[in-house]
Order: sequence, then C-alpha cells, then structure tokens
Amino acid sequence: MRLLIIEDEKPLTKSIHSYLLQSNYLCDAAYNFSEGRSMLESSAYDCIVLDINLPGGSGLELLQHMKKRKVDAGVIIISARNSLDDKINALQLGGDDYLTKPFHLAELTARINSIIRRKNFDGNNIVIFDKLTVHLLDKTVKTGNAEIHLTKKEFKLLLYFISNKNRIVTKEAIADHLWEDYAMLGYSYDFIYSHIKNLRKKLIEKGCPDYIKALYGMGYKFIAEENHVA
Repeated sequence: MRLLIIEDEKPLTKSIHSYLLQSNYLCDAAYNFSEGRSMLESSAYDCIVLDINLPGGSGLELLQHMKKRKVDAGVIIISARNSLDDKINALQLGGDDYLTKPFHLAELTARINSIIRRKNFDGNNIVIFDKLTVHLLDKTVKTGNAEIHLTKKEFKLLLYFISNKNRIVTKEAIADHLWEDYAMLGYSYDFIYSHIKNLRKKLIEKGCPDYIKALYGMGYKFIAEENHVA
C-alpha cells in the first residue's frame, strides 16, 4: 500500500517514514502545502497522514481540496491541537481519523491499518478470495490448510490484485503503486512480469486456479474462474 506523509517537521516525517517501511508500506513525503498539493494531484495513495499547520497553507485546506477532487484515500490528521472543536472540524471536513501529537508510531500504524482495511477490505483482518485466505496482520496466505510462501513484493502484488479484483489494472498502475517512481524513470517492466509470473506459479502449485488473466494491450485482471468469460 502507498502512503503520503504531509508534515513539515522533517525529523518526525523521517521517523514515520522509517517505521512504516518496516510494515511494508511505500511512503512519499511532502514538507509544505504546495508540495503536498502537487503530489496529491500527480499520484494515487491509499492513505494520507496530514498535518494541519503547514508552510504555505493549512492541511484542512488540502483536505477540502481532496474531497472536492474525490480523492479516494483515507486521511489521518496529525496535529498538536487537541481541542474537541479542532477534532470535530477535521472529521467533519472529511478526515477519517485524528491523532494528537505526540503519539506512538505503533498507534499511528495501527490506525493506518484500520483505515485501509475499512476502505479496501470492509474492515476485516482476514480477506477471503475464492480459495485464498489472506491474513493482513501477520501477512500470510493460505489455501485450505496449506500456506503459500510469498516474498514481500509478491504479497503486496497479491493484495493489490485482490483489492482491484475483476478490474483491469495496467502494468503502469502496478509499477506506480508498488514500486513508486519506476514507471516515471523509464525502467523496463521486466521486473513486473517476473513478479507476476512467480506469484501465478506459487498459487497454481498450491492448487489455486490461474486467477491472473493477461489482457493483451490492456493489462491484467484478477478474477475467480467462475467469473471468467473467455
């Protein structure tokens, strides 16, 4: 999952970034209002960690901007302001959660996990797709009683496919979502093909159908066999 941290305190941002990387999140960072707005308009994110007091403008203005543009991302407000009015105002403007500084990074991560589960997986810690059972907290995948051992990249790729099941996703979207700037920098997509090939092989070897359908010139669709129309 890809996150954006909009926070002007660089030491705090670096701490959040490092901690979230350990939880297998991809993170971008913006340190002022204009940077945050530019990144929101150029990339898609699953969750945004947003400070209220930013150089050049208010985080609440960015929040309103996101809602007007119908940005489909969870938003956690982080702020030193701890009055009830501030919290109510931020939530009424469209924030999903509000965390008062200082806070524990473990709590922030737990709240991010909760928002992403609510938005992508209806709040569940366990996601079931056809024969697959995915445990989001311990990051394991099973079919029946057999565990499917995936690398971190393969697990991220599987979650991305499941969260976009029955929809066409392009190789560019996969690269942008999972590997940040690879597509913009013009790298070969061979690394994507390799991860898709390995994920498909591991699923099939454990008795799963071939869920990953390649659509020539379009991308990929993750679909259960009974929903597949040749």
